[in-house]
This record gives sequence, C-alpha cells and structure tokens, in this order.
Amino acid sequence: MSLVKAFCRVMGRVAPLQFAEKWDNVGLILEAPHVRANAKRVLLTIDLTPAVVEEALSTPTSLIVSYHPPIFKPLSSLTLSNPLQASLLRCAAAGISVYTPHTALDSVTDGINDWLCTKVAGPLRDINWTARFIGQEFPDGLGGVGRIVTLKQPMELKMLQFNIRTELELKHIQVAYAKPEREKTMVSTIAICAGSGGSMLLGVDADVYFTGEMSHHEVLAAVQSGHNVILCGHTNTERGFLPWLAKDIEEFIQEELEQPTDPAEAELLKGLEIVVSQKDEHPLVTVDV
Repeated sequence: MSLVKAFCRVMGRVAPLQFAEKWDNVGLILEAPHVRANAKRVLLTIDLTPAVVEEALSTPTSLIVSYHPPIFKPLSSLTLSNPLQASLLRCAAAGISVYTPHTALDSVTDGINDWLCTKVAGPLRDINWTARFIGQEFPDGLGGVGRIVTLKQPMELKMLQFNIRTELELKHIQVAYAKPEREKTMVSTIAICAGSGGSMLLGVDADVYFTGEMSHHEVLAAVQSGHNVILCGHTNTERGFLPWLAKDIEEFIQEELEQPTDPAEAELLKGLEIVVSQKDEHPLVTVDV
C-alpha cells in the first residue's frame, strides 16, 4: 500500500467517485512513479496552473488535489511545449501525484452545491430555507445533482445579490433581470449549480438561476423564459469551498487513524498536512477604466 492509494481511499469517502457526472474525468489523474521523499503535504487547488506547480515544488508536497481535471480529453502526446502537459510531467518527475474530485464534490452531501446554498440563504437550513435536488438523488441521502433552495420568507432580488456578493467576498457579480421590477423582484426559489450551470439550470422552475457562468444565448433563454440570472465567475463558485474541503479531508483522516480499516494504510496517513494553495486564483479580473 502506498501513500497515494491510502489518500485516494480517503478522497473516495469525502466525495465518492460514482457520484460524478458520466462525462467527467475524476479520481487519480496522475500517479507519480515514486513518492517524493520527506513530503507530507497535500495541496488543494481549483486548477493545476504553472504557478500552483511551482508552489508544490517549493514546498514538501507529495499530492495535489486539483478540483478541475488537468486531463479531460484524450492526449495524443505529452510534451514540455504545452504548459499543462509540462506541469504534469514536472509533477511526475518530482514524485507528486494529482487527484481530481470535480463533479463528485459538487453533488455529494455537504459538498460544493450545499455550501453554495448557505451562501444564498444562510446557515439555518430547515429553519429559514429548504433544499431539494434538480436531478438524480443518490442512495442513502448521500447527495444529488444540483440544488433548488426554497426560502420560507421571500426576499428582494437586491438582497439576494448582496448576500451572494458579500458571502463569496466578491467586488462584482453579473445579474440578468427577467422582469421590469429588476432588483425589487421578490424571490422564493433559487436553482444552484457550481461552475458552468447553463445546461443543468435551463428549464428548471425557479425564480433565479445562480451559477458561475452561462453562455450569452443561455442567459437570453433564461431571461426570456422568466428566470433571473446571477453569475459570479466560474471558479468563484468553487474556490471558497477549498478550506471546507481541507477540514473534511482532515476529519476523514482522523477517523481512519482512530479506527483504522487497515493499520498499515492508516500509518501512511499520519502527519499528513492539508493546505489550500496560495497561488490558485481566478484567471480574470474586472478592470474599472
């Protein structure tokens, strides 16, 4: 048993891979041929960028959890001339493996979509709001696809905008209004999807569609069918969850240490440090000219 396989088992409990969308590429994306010596750090990031790889190489990192899969489509080659491929090759050479949870982490109970619900409606679930799934519900209450929040007390769209912007610590968000009342529109239901939610949200019965990004034509279709839209940038709906993911991983590791299913495997997890990347950031900035 290697550290990589032991950690993959932990991640499989945090976000079971069977919950990922069928089109997704999740799990162990890169298994380094050797484990980096004296490295007990796991680095959490949204994207595997060259800056994040430099951060990993300059610290005692042996594993990177990259929320987005650095390999999504089949590769015909692996060369240093391609920045992403070069990042993967550098990780492999240094003994750093890469794991991706992506849509499994979106859908699992207490994952990213549930976290976004609290940013929309506050922490008091079942008191101030309830939530249901947009799509398939998984067995045993372990999650489901998308979320629809129903507020017990309707609020003005202006307040919802404020909640999202402040809770996600953003300076700007984008809003498309479906009614002449614009920000004074009263809102009771919000459909939520982390990242790029156009294909999931269109056609859902909700007052507001909240996601990271939608295409121009998806926004038009939503507004013309009577649905307001709030967008705040693809990874801005995901990056704020990384500290929560760190806590989840730490808790599952601690459980394994206290009640090991495999003592040898648990021994490998001892002293593992879970750290959120300081170099991972949204690739776009809003400039006021």
